[in-house]
Amino acid sequence: MCNELTTTDLDPIDVHSRRSEFWQGVKATFPLVVGAAPFGLIFGAVAVNGGLSSQTTAAMSAFVFAGSAQFVAAGLMATSAGIGIIILTTFVINLRHALYAVSLAPHMKRLPQYWLLPLGFWLTDESYLVTIERYNRTDSSPYKHWFFFGSAIFMYINWQFWTLVGLRAGQAIPNPQAWGLDFALPVTFIGMLVPALRNRPVIASALVAGALSVALHGLPNQLGLMIAVLLAVSTGVFVERRSKVT
Repeated sequence: MCNELTTTDLDPIDVHSRRSEFWQGVKATFPLVVGAAPFGLIFGAVAVNGGLSSQTTAAMSAFVFAGSAQFVAAGLMATSAGIGIIILTTFVINLRHALYAVSLAPHMKRLPQYWLLPLGFWLTDESYLVTIERYNRTDSSPYKHWFFFGSAIFMYINWQFWTLVGLRAGQAIPNPQAWGLDFALPVTFIGMLVPALRNRPVIASALVAGALSVALHGLPNQLGLMIAVLLAVSTGVFVERRSKVT
């Protein structure tokens, strides 16, 4: 008999069912999808109002699928920033996915490439959050990657849908940012971040990232964000090493 799950977020899972894992992934991701929906809508609207074509905006969501990086890239493209700045900025913003991958690798190393490649592409902050919690459960389900798949595909479809809605709205409404819907994403990320503040390196990284992103907000081409990310990661590594020494 499989061990009973103790989390309040997930119902007990039939370890022999791919379908059950898939739908549990969808279910666990639903609250986070609600928070991401307005962000996708705002992105679609802002991108077309910033000068990107509908086709380019839709393609960016379909083939890049990285909300914060898409927002920054669209803004930089609207201001005619150089291609090097755009690539470097979006690269730094998405470096956190490398940390997610390191965390997930021990659980997924036996999966074939036809699983790893699409799941790697579909990896988002939201899907990582619920998936790593699922992998850390002690039951012996061999289909936990189906949980990841359910979460990831739900996030992907949701993002495409709301980007298209935003495209339509952006063509009809001249100033979509005035709607104030973009508040939903910071609230979602705060809700994701707080449970992860469990040790000194993580807390130190969060404090440095928050303080520097505010203090350096006025720098051009999102340089403040890049500096905040790099120094926050460096701070976390430094604190972790000091903790091990002491």
